[in-house]
Amino acid sequence: MVVPDAVRAELRAHAEEEAPNECCGLIVFSGGVAERYVRGRNRLASPYRYELEIDPEVWFLEDEGYELAVFHSHPETEPRPSRTDRELSGLWAGRPYLIYTVRTGELAAWRIEDGRIEPLPLS
Repeated sequence: MVVPDAVRAELRAHAEEEAPNECCGLIVFSGGVAERYVRGRNRLASPYRYELEIDPEVWFLEDEGYELAVFHSHPETEPRPSRTDRELSGLWAGRPYLIYTVRTGELAAWRIEDGRIEPLPLS
């Protein structure tokens, strides 16, 4: 998965604006390259959890051949799925899942399925 600098800047800006709460949204990929980031709203407004609220029209991008990756921030902790992330993956199971840590500026990609996490290559 490739996330160009311009998209990374959008992820970072959203995470910093929402801190100390987690932010969330969807990254739109085509051919393994992120084309854009669609900001969502964390309905929980929490530094420990998120519940993604986003324009439902975004989901139809999958019908056009795009791959959607779930994104959220961790204000302080490492960019690794937490126990809560694993337990609540639900609809996101099997999808790429990117996490950004505000404290360190690190971005990491994962796949969560059946409670297991698998790192994904990211550049």
